[in-house]
Amino acid sequence: MSAERTTYVLVDGENIDATLGTSILGRRPNPEERPRWDRVLKFAERQWGQPAKGLFFLAAKHDELPMSFIQALFAVGYRPIPLSGASHEKVVDMAIQRTMEALVPRDADVMLVSHDGDYLPQLEELLDGRRAAVVAFREFRNSGFHDLTEDGLEFFDLEYDVESFNSRLPRIRIIPIDEFNPLEFL
Repeated sequence: MSAERTTYVLVDGENIDATLGTSILGRRPNPEERPRWDRVLKFAERQWGQPAKGLFFLAAKHDELPMSFIQALFAVGYRPIPLSGASHEKVVDMAIQRTMEALVPRDADVMLVSHDGDYLPQLEELLDGRRAAVVAFREFRNSGFHDLTEDGLEFFDLEYDVESFNSRLPRIRIIPIDEFNPLEFL
């Protein structure tokens, strides 16, 4: 009997937090303005009809572990992966790239939660018939991801598709006329 296929959800926490704070809110996000990470895992499971395993990558300064955040990640089903390295090293990017490379020979699917184009070569290698997706804010994703949609890369918006936020973010988006509600603007 073979093991059930798994979706690996690889979260670039720094990238999502920086995009949310700098590009959308214009300030550091408050805890209630951050994604509900459990919803991302549940979305992955529902979307592809199989178990999801969440790996949450974050940079940690030498002896500084954000224990309350790490415990919260464990509680909602993620495996937190705190990383450190030299100041010039992009440790989160390096770890996610290595993880994606390690997934190539495995019979598993991947959802990458990031806008970062540094993962394009690894994503391209994973587009070998398996399911692969990027979960991010549509308007901030690296343009190279679009080129991989022809090879099967899927894209899900962290707010609109995944519904990972408790309230609407102040984003500018193209609104399909069927969804337009003038009361939101009055």
